[in-house]
Amino acid sequence: MVDPGVTPHAQTPVKKRVVKFVRDAFGVSLRRACKTLGFHRSTQRYETRKDDADLTGKLRRLAADRPRFGYRCLHVLLRRDGEVVNHKRVYRVYRSLGLAVRKKTRRKGAAQGRVPTPPPGSRNERWSMDFVSDQLASGQRFRVLNVVDDCTRECILSYAATSIPGAVVARLLSEAVKERGKPKVLLSDNGPEFTGKALDSWAFEHGIKQEFIEPGKPMQNAYIKSFNGRMRDEFLNTHWFLSLPQARLSLSVWRRDYNDVRPHSSLGNLAPHEFARRLAG
Repeated sequence: MVDPGVTPHAQTPVKKRVVKFVRDAFGVSLRRACKTLGFHRSTQRYETRKDDADLTGKLRRLAADRPRFGYRCLHVLLRRDGEVVNHKRVYRVYRSLGLAVRKKTRRKGAAQGRVPTPPPGSRNERWSMDFVSDQLASGQRFRVLNVVDDCTRECILSYAATSIPGAVVARLLSEAVKERGKPKVLLSDNGPEFTGKALDSWAFEHGIKQEFIEPGKPMQNAYIKSFNGRMRDEFLNTHWFLSLPQARLSLSVWRRDYNDVRPHSSLGNLAPHEFARRLAG
């Protein structure tokens, strides 16, 4: 069956079989069969000279490991492995294999003016914080606290628990500060874990300024919202957790892969840790 969602070159073998069946069954000419089916006669004469067997196998393996990666990210990974290949060829093979990632349609709302968040110019200039939630196989809900460096896009910490009060947030941030230094600014929404006394006292003691977005305007915290979307799409929606320790272990593996391997388009297709090293000189 001819699929309109597949590239024309990938459909050529199918079209040849359909035209041959019609000609054999009804005894019509090639011209008549193509005209009736709406195919160009050139599809019956086209013979590809490209051997994509090796590229097909590599793309299948990469897509199996990273099912939510599009062809651009897969192309970056192929180039890192030493594969000299044009992105248009990767796209052609990617579509012919039916690997295209299905995009979720978003509900349209009223158009509003947006004030872009000014990008920081150095590491540890601003950290963004937010929560994302999920559930175990038993139905028990848990939350993940994510903290991201807005300049390098590094995931500083991801911590999963059924409850994460302000005191726990302060403790986790203290551990992160010991490892990589303190930020100048902490940006978050107005959740009780971030506006409570525990985190306020901690930030004051460490000389860190807290900034809060306006209520109802999550895009003022765009960096962490983008990260949460990637985590939801590439990790939470593709994993099934039987217990909280398993979720924490899987989360640590994904976080390491995100920081060390995953290409980031806004960083010139570098991984966050590699970008941070180059930024430091």
